[in-house]
Amino acid sequence: MGQPKALLPLGGMPLCRHAAQTLVEAGYGEVWAVLPPGETGDAVRAALQGLPLRWVTNPQPAQGLLSSFQAAGEALWAESAAPAVVFTLADMPLVRRDTHQALGTVFGAEQPAAIITRYGEVAAPPTLLRRDLLPRLHEFPPSDHGPRTLLRELGRELKKIDRPAAELLDIDTPEAWAQAQQLFAEVTPGAQDGP
Repeated sequence: MGQPKALLPLGGMPLCRHAAQTLVEAGYGEVWAVLPPGETGDAVRAALQGLPLRWVTNPQPAQGLLSSFQAAGEALWAESAAPAVVFTLADMPLVRRDTHQALGTVFGAEQPAAIITRYGEVAAPPTLLRRDLLPRLHEFPPSDHGPRTLLRELGRELKKIDRPAAELLDIDTPEAWAQAQQLFAEVTPGAQDGP
């Protein structure tokens, strides 16, 4: 796709800004952005300027998605007293504010160990982990699958929320990016982004 996914333009904004803005609008007390090192991280940080964010660098993003969860978990464990953490991805721009708010509502009412989001038959971020689980993220080798092993171990302590399947668009391919551009153009006529 010619550039880092987080910086792909969509509806006049980079993907990372869509995700971060949705988190801010959802009303979370703190929003952290996990950045890769070097020029790409600097470019993502620049794309997010003006939003009330805190920053953490994942020194080895090539090790897979779980390495970003681990970097965030370590920073949050040390520097935040939040009772739970919600992890989301920059390349899922259709996840809505009310999806995040639904996670908060379930956690506030039941305080489960974790909450996953289900889109039809597919489970995908955002994922909520209770604070006491953050150190456990380091029990598992980095992978491209996030904290799936940990979530499987939780059994009845794991809750699920169901959200519209239309929110599940993970921009991992040029075709998915084109689909996202078409969806945004339908919502905002005249908005166009190119490679």
